[in-house]
This record gives sequence, structure tokens and C-alpha cells, in this order.
Amino acid sequence: MSEQPTNEPILGYAPGSSERESLMEEIDRQLSEVIEIPCIINGEEVYTGTTTTQVVPHDHGHVIARVHLAGRDQIEAACEAAVNAQGEWIGIGLEARCEIFERCADLLAGDWRMRVNAATMLNQSKTAFQAEIDAACELIDFWRFNCHYARGFHDDFQPLVSPEGVLNTTDIRPLEGFVLSITPFNFSSIAANLPSAPAIVGCTGVWKPSRNSYLSNYVLMQLMLEAGLPPGVINFLPGSGAEITEVALSNPDFAGLHFTGSTATFQGLWQEIGMALPGLRSYPRIVGETGGKDFVVAHPDCDRRGLLVALLRGSFEYQGQKCSAASRAYVPRSVWEGISEDLITEIGKIKMGDARDFTNFMTAVIDKRAFDKISGYIDRASKRDTCEIVCGGGYDDSVGYFIEPTVIVTTDPDSESMIEEIFGPVLTVYLYDDEDFESVLEVCDKASPYALTGSIFSSSEENVQKAYEALRFTAGNFYINDKPTGAVVAQQPFGGARASGTNDKAGGPLNLLRWISPRSVKRTLDIPQDWKYPFMGADE
Repeated sequence: MSEQPTNEPILGYAPGSSERESLMEEIDRQLSEVIEIPCIINGEEVYTGTTTTQVVPHDHGHVIARVHLAGRDQIEAACEAAVNAQGEWIGIGLEARCEIFERCADLLAGDWRMRVNAATMLNQSKTAFQAEIDAACELIDFWRFNCHYARGFHDDFQPLVSPEGVLNTTDIRPLEGFVLSITPFNFSSIAANLPSAPAIVGCTGVWKPSRNSYLSNYVLMQLMLEAGLPPGVINFLPGSGAEITEVALSNPDFAGLHFTGSTATFQGLWQEIGMALPGLRSYPRIVGETGGKDFVVAHPDCDRRGLLVALLRGSFEYQGQKCSAASRAYVPRSVWEGISEDLITEIGKIKMGDARDFTNFMTAVIDKRAFDKISGYIDRASKRDTCEIVCGGGYDDSVGYFIEPTVIVTTDPDSESMIEEIFGPVLTVYLYDDEDFESVLEVCDKASPYALTGSIFSSSEENVQKAYEALRFTAGNFYINDKPTGAVVAQQPFGGARASGTNDKAGGPLNLLRWISPRSVKRTLDIPQDWKYPFMGADE
């Protein structure tokens, strides 16, 4: 097995640092141009002439790209290119494939770092820090650790027994056909990992990027081609999700879906795949990470300052646009009385605005659709007798899609904002009587259909264990005395169950295993020469 990688160090972008200066220069350069983004099919740029624009969310009057959208002809061509490329891609072997993606990691750690980070800051309205931990560090880690895991599969999955005269082996094959990757806007790292993880083990595929991250995703596609990715291995298709899935899922060579997005969309795709099964060559692998309604449960004995920091960071970093963001909290009345004033004061210190201003903690939500959805939750909460907005609640889309960090306190644990995914900077707090800790664990478990992330705050190991057991199936990533977000590749492999996905743990080996279809091989060394068995002998 290869030497174990280490996690990519995070650059600080402190005032006066060289990385801060380089990043600002690259941001200004990208703001000075409007680039044309094509489809990339079989390694070729395809300009369809059917275009849409990409704008900066915190300055939505500023266009940064014109994007050429795929039509049916391009989608069919991309599927064909992926199928035709697979033979040679398998043929070059695992080590050659790993070398390409490790070269991707090296490029991103070096000359491409600022280009990718700047594109993410502008395209998805991330601060420098959020872009750094996402677009640079996490993706570098994905590429390096996925190669490391894949190298171990041959040895890890060989048969335990080979009797005398027989050699048993396992051939680590990829899926036969292409994998369709449908990726989210909020993490550039996830967007590139979804098509590249299957590619490392020999799959080829079609990549449908989010309509809100075409620029950053295109830059990453360019990086992979620069690193030597052969034509057709990954085909980049901006365009209609409905049209792309209609064509891809009905193709006989459709072999798998790698998805991150909404629960409703994923469920719909699963149903479509089921209907398409009679026309498919094989049963497709379906891997998805979907919604979340992530929780923080506090015990009366918790570290109150630690809880405050976790709620603020967990709820409002990247405007709450993380599937792991803290969105609901169960807080004892005594604790809330002790921290609420300070929490509101600290939230009031949060600066929000242009990503180029490094003093800002928050920027804008991704687009008008998100802005309207999130502000709708705030408006409805303000009118409910069971809810009180104690902090924030304001919003303005005149320049960018800005929504204030908002805290709602509710007396109803089943209130709308307590159980539904909002995907924005809104935290809802349910206050419980101090003696009701164990019963509130049950409330937390049953309140939401999701089971992605969650955390418990307590200074007592006994109470931590109570939460650990009571909330066993409530979160795929469980945090003790920390915010429920910020999973790191190879440290906390990420994924949840229930309505949050298939829990195939990106950032660990389990995800990669979904993209292989092993072949068991028996090599007989002592070839039988007699068809008869001993039991057939006559009794004497």
C-alpha cells in the first residue's frame, strides 16, 4: 500500500501575507473578464450557442461568465464518449490513473490554488477562508486519499483461502458503463470529487454541474485536463438537469448515479432509474448525499461559551448553505438565560458583504430562488405566536442576495423552521426544561426526516453516552462538544442516512467501493483428470 497522505495545510490569508496578495490579484483579474464556458465532450470544447449567464451572488449585476448549455445531441455524445473511453482508461491501470489525480492535487496545491479559490469566492460567494478549506484543501485531500484507498483494494479484498492446487484471486473491476455525476453549488470540492472518485477506480462518466457553480467547476475541469486526464473519461455538461437525466438514465450503458443535492430530486431520480431498469445493461449503483436538518443538543452542564461559538459558526458560516449547518438547537432554559444575550451580541458583530473584503464573516446566499425561500421562512416565523425572532430577520437583494444571520426561538419543537431544511443563515432554538434532557433526545430523534449531522454538548461522559445511544440513527456524522459541521477527509468520512442519503461516506474508502464490481477468479493448478468422485466407488 502507498504511503498514507496527510491533510493539506490551510493557508491563513492574514494581512500582509503573500497568499492574501496573490488571491486579491486573481480575484481582480477574474472580475475584469467575462469568460465563455463550453461543454467539454471527449476532450473537445463544444460551444452550443444556447447560453446563460453566471453572476456574482453578492453583486448580481456583475456577469462573470457566459455558459453554453448542452442539448440532447451533446448529452448523447457525452454518454457515448464516456463508454468509448472506458477500455483505454481501464487499460492504463490503477497506478497511472492515480498519478493523474495526484498530479491534479499537486497543481491545485500550487499554481492553480488561487485561480480555483478566486473562482469559488466569486461564483459561490464564499469568504477566502471558506474557499480555502473547500475548493483547495478538501479537494486536494479527496484526490490524494482516494488514490491511497484505491491502491489498497487489491490486497484488502483478496480471498482468504486458496486450497492446495488452486489460486483464488479477486479482480478489482470498475462498473461497466458510465457514471452520471450531478453535483451541488455549495462545495467546489464535492463537485469535482463526484465524477473523479469513480474515475480513479476505472469508471468513466458524465458530469452535470450545478447551474450556480459553472465557473468554478469549469476551472476544475480545466485543471484535470491539464493534469493529463484523457479525453472522454469525464465529460462536462452544463445544462438542464431534467434533459440530461432523461437521456442518461435511459441509456443502456448507464451504470451509476453519484449525486449531491435535494432529497426530493434524489428520490425522483431513484424512481426514474427504477422505471428504466428493463432497458439497462446492469443494475446501477445509486449513491446520494441529500438534505439535512442538523441539530445541536445541549445539556444543562455544557460548556456555555463553547456552545455559543458552535451555534454561531455552525449556523452562519457560508450563510448556512451547508447540508451540515446547525439549523436547530435544543437548549435548556437555564443555559439559554446564561448565553442568549452574549450570543445576540456576538452575532451583531458579524460583518456581511463583498467576498473581497476579508473582514466579512458572511457574504450573500447563492441566488434569487434561495433568497426568496429563506426570507419566506423568516417572514412566516415572524407571524407565528409560537416563534420569536430574537436576532436578525432582515434581508436585502438590491445589490446582492443578503440575508442577516437570524435566530428564532420557538415554543413548538415541530414548528416549520425547526423541522424543515432551510439552507440559509437561520437557526431555530427550542427551549426545554432542564430536567427534560432525556425526553428532548427523543424529540430530536423523531422531529425531522433527515439524519445527516448533529452534536451533543455536555461536560458529563454519562450524558454524552445517553445522547450517543439515543441519537444513534439521527446523524451519520456525530460531534461531541463541537459544531455539527466541518468534516475533514480521512478524519470524519461524511454522509447520513434516512432522508439524508445513502451514507456512503465521501472522504473514506466506502464511497470508492461503490464504484467497483469485483470479479472472483479461480485458477486451477492441479487440473482434474478423472470425472469420477471417490464416493462412487463400490462397497467391498
